[in-house]
Amino acid sequence: MTDHILVERQGAIQIIRMNRPDKKNALTRAMYAKMSKTLAEGEADPAIRVHVFLGVSGAFSSGNDLADFMVVATGGEGGTEVWDFLMALARTEKPMVSGVDGIAVGIGTTLNLHCDLTFATPRTMFRTPFVDLGLVPEAGSSLLAPQILGRQGAFALLGLGEGFSAERAKAAGLIYAVVEENELEASVLAAAGQIAAKPPQALKIARDLMRGSREELVARIGQESEYFRERLKSDEARAALMAFMTRKKTG
Repeated sequence: MTDHILVERQGAIQIIRMNRPDKKNALTRAMYAKMSKTLAEGEADPAIRVHVFLGVSGAFSSGNDLADFMVVATGGEGGTEVWDFLMALARTEKPMVSGVDGIAVGIGTTLNLHCDLTFATPRTMFRTPFVDLGLVPEAGSSLLAPQILGRQGAFALLGLGEGFSAERAKAAGLIYAVVEENELEASVLAAAGQIAAKPPQALKIARDLMRGSREELVARIGQESEYFRERLKSDEARAALMAFMTRKKTG
């Protein structure tokens, strides 16, 4: 459903907005596919110089749509849409900026590890409950989070599944700034405009130097994905996912 991902261009800025408010922006395979396609189109267009990710009021993303998870966990096969999107994030050569308000769970947190600047509101909470669901970290987060947060901070986020408030995330280096809800999008677009105005080749080189080897990141995403697929079909993950789904229905 392509209306769950809205794409807008403002000058040299490409805005990708997750727009499934009734499900708190839980990401379906169709949504992943649309974002991958949009990133590829923006990368190929010389008029686009920066990508922006936004959600809706109160929800950046609640993570993967659990119905998709359950298809795989109960013996079905998933598509390549998630993999394609993670590869697009890892290989994107143009800067990425995100604006996060409210819920940021799973990929709603790990997506921001790939962004060059992330703004968040005071009510935002970052959380990655992978282990609680019998799964493992994804999106290269097992590599990127220790680099950004240090090993123990990364373990608190990815292993313990602790929630990181916006202020804690800023102090840890996970995000760039905390801004009020009514200032979020303006702050994000102002930063994106500043980036878009920079000499693009010089900025690309500087960004590449800061990001380091993309191949290491791509390899780690591949390693995580293998474990993730295995874990999805495990009894442990199946039980944890079903228990979670039951709590949601009865809660």
